[in-house]
Amino acid sequence: MSVASTSTKELLDSPVLKSAISKASFRLMPMLVILYVVAFLDRTNVGFAEAALGVDKGITAGAYALGAGIFFIGYALFEIPSNLLLTKFGAKMWLARIAVTWGIVSACFAFVQGEASFIILRFLLGVTEAGLFPGVIMFLAAWFPNKVRVKMFAIFYLAQPFSQMMGAPLSGWLINIGDQVPGVAGWQVMFFVEGLLAVLAGIAAFFFLINSPQDAKFLSKEEKVALTDVMALEDTVKEESGPRGVLASMRNGKVWYFTIIYFCLQIAVYGVTFYLPQQVSQLTGQKVGLAVGLLTAIPWFFGIFACYFIGKAANTVLRRRRWGTALFVSTGLCIFGSAWSGANHQPTLGIIFITLAVCSFLAIGPIAWSYPTAFLTGTAAAAGIGLINSLGNLGGFVAPILRTSVNEMTASDTGTMGVYALGVLPFLAAIMMFGTRAFTNKADELLDK
Repeated sequence: MSVASTSTKELLDSPVLKSAISKASFRLMPMLVILYVVAFLDRTNVGFAEAALGVDKGITAGAYALGAGIFFIGYALFEIPSNLLLTKFGAKMWLARIAVTWGIVSACFAFVQGEASFIILRFLLGVTEAGLFPGVIMFLAAWFPNKVRVKMFAIFYLAQPFSQMMGAPLSGWLINIGDQVPGVAGWQVMFFVEGLLAVLAGIAAFFFLINSPQDAKFLSKEEKVALTDVMALEDTVKEESGPRGVLASMRNGKVWYFTIIYFCLQIAVYGVTFYLPQQVSQLTGQKVGLAVGLLTAIPWFFGIFACYFIGKAANTVLRRRRWGTALFVSTGLCIFGSAWSGANHQPTLGIIFITLAVCSFLAIGPIAWSYPTAFLTGTAAAAGIGLINSLGNLGGFVAPILRTSVNEMTASDTGTMGVYALGVLPFLAAIMMFGTRAFTNKADELLDK
């Protein structure tokens, strides 16, 4: 065994390091989860307003699909610049700035007047939110060693199911309450209140986040040394085997490989998420509101457990590859199952398949991000992680357009064929995830040893 791997084992087994990781997790993770809860809520609550926007403002299905997806164009264009600015100004200030600005834009959806304003605001929402997710991924990669990083990613990913589990009933409740207020519509109240939540979260983030272990007053001197030593050792290994600098990272074949995997994942995530309230409404025959919101929360409730426990268990390269491959296959099969259930009027079975699909794709995310963070560091990480997330998130742009286009071409009144189309790409991602067995790097060797 090499000196480097021996040193890493000694550091990872150190009680001082474990204490530092525990303190850092307790201090930082709740704020990061809150940030992503409101971010995911503000980017997906549009699903609760789809029908009302059509009735009140004349926004057609095609314009809705374009608006839902164009968020990711703005997101992709400004992702890498935002990541590079984060390395300049620090995560504390930059993540807070992102939350405040996207919250303001999100609240402005209450004043949508038609298709043009809806599409413009969705684009601006993507611009202002750009950099949040990859910024947090970089932040966690700087704070937590590879051995526990998937677990930390999984905790962060819990924001998605928490957002939908709590946010779906909240959105439905705000719509119901808003409909009782003279002069405003329920969807307007929903957008305005949930936008303000993001502004408040951004202000709180400025006071709760710490840029680096060296700046952490909650760590003892010994804990700071233990944490910085193991992170420095891993960074040295990454610099030896990974790309250096922005351009080298953007030309790296592995970066593009994981971009395709992440693109396929986001097709599934947003293909389901954007239309989940309407799909549950069609399955149950109920109008979108509090009842549908509560049913919509079921898949996300179970997704919390799948995301956390699978992320915690995936602490070796072999386990990450096996879990990732199996979960992509499960995602595709369950999306197919939900489509079949809808076509055959099986609401209970449909909700079960949707729940299993959500559990599967939620658990994949932390595993997928463990790969690029194992060989990217510094400005290469800022560019590479930004590229993977920005282009991968274009799956969120493609998903609603793909679903709508397939439904129109096949004259699918129930939307079944569009759902089937969304379930194809996870199988491609499963093949590629299995193909990562051909990839080796020194950080993974340290992880297994």
